[in-house]
Amino acid sequence: MIPFKLTEELVTEIEQLIENQNNAGLNAMLADIHYADIAEIINELNDDEATYLIKLLDSDKTSDILTELDEDIREAILGNLSSKEIASELEALDTDDAADIIGELPKEQVQDVISKIEDREHAKDIVDLLRYAENSAGGLMAKELVKVNENWNVLTCVKEMRAQAENVTRVHSIYVVDDEDKLKGRLSLKDLLTTSTKTHIKDVFIPNVDSVNVNEDPEEVARIMSKYDLEAIPVIDEIGRLVGRITIDDIIDVIKEEAERDYQMAAGISQGVEADANIWELTRARLPWLILGLFGGAAAAVIMGGFEEMFREYTVLFLFTPLIAAMAGNVGVQSSAIIVQGLANDDIKGSISSRLIKEMLLALLNGFILSCLLLVFTWIWKGDFLTSLAISISLIAVIVVAGFIGTFVPLFLDKRGIDPAIATGPFITTSNDIFGILIYFSIAKLILGI
Repeated sequence: MIPFKLTEELVTEIEQLIENQNNAGLNAMLADIHYADIAEIINELNDDEATYLIKLLDSDKTSDILTELDEDIREAILGNLSSKEIASELEALDTDDAADIIGELPKEQVQDVISKIEDREHAKDIVDLLRYAENSAGGLMAKELVKVNENWNVLTCVKEMRAQAENVTRVHSIYVVDDEDKLKGRLSLKDLLTTSTKTHIKDVFIPNVDSVNVNEDPEEVARIMSKYDLEAIPVIDEIGRLVGRITIDDIIDVIKEEAERDYQMAAGISQGVEADANIWELTRARLPWLILGLFGGAAAAVIMGGFEEMFREYTVLFLFTPLIAAMAGNVGVQSSAIIVQGLANDDIKGSISSRLIKEMLLALLNGFILSCLLLVFTWIWKGDFLTSLAISISLIAVIVVAGFIGTFVPLFLDKRGIDPAIATGPFITTSNDIFGILIYFSIAKLILGI
């Protein structure tokens, strides 16, 4: 299979076909292209052209295309479709994807769209999903699954599975429930095929099955599925009834969104924004951290002002101030990034004290090596051993403190139930700059006897 590559020539050709209303040409060109690639093409078209393509292609294909589009493009397309047309698209989607799209519609339109879905059972399942919070396992799950009763025999089980599987895009597992729909376990396909048709399911099913509560955080669901290498996981309600399943494709989206959010936090962006967001949204997201940096820089300037006399006698100290501040920020960000990543992957084991000791020993070793190099360089350059020693010792102290702050702050926030990602980037950098400069001049003043 040749990977799809979006080109300006292809987009121009499709735009020309749309302008000429050459439906036959469009259908022929897009017939063998994957729906995800068609979505990539539509993202490059204007709203009217995008709507034209969606109305032209079959619902079996366009329904999947809608789930892959950028949110603003999808919103524009849905705004150009009637409630009946939207309902037609939703019927071809799994309930979780359908619920996501309905959730983006204006409130006054939701009821109208749902009422026009011909498959009433499908509509009921979508409504059920809309009751759950978006940031929960219930809001992430799909209702489509294959389940069998523990009291059925194998023959009845096979017949029911055939009927249920018609509505399931991909069968990952066969779940076993009791008469109250409470999850009891899962059924192995091998056991099903090799067991007598008269055998009851309760005699052959596997009782141990990983599951998540309907109110569980998506990030925790992702962690569980990643840890146990699951392609799908059943979702139960408060009393243990099987209400849905979450598949790996949904979890990949969760992991991607979480990574994007943490990256933005680390870069000093306080809320999720896209590159094409308006100026006001971008300003609101970035300005709080920039203000923090401004005050941090002002605080550093005030601290440096307290050592003004040192600058007159030891100008060289001033020359190394950017280096000290940069090393403090870099070490702090390195330490915090490792801790945040470890917390996200649930790799951080042991007590906070042991982790702090380890990171400080690491910082001490790195600081010693770097300070030796700096000592040699400064001594050769300026020829003053005592001043070079003062700068080098200060560097060790700054690196150790930066490692401590970069390690302690994320761990502390995590213990308090706060996302440790907010500790990276500007917060760590600014705090280490302030402490770094203060430590630098204090140690230098002490060693030089000023």
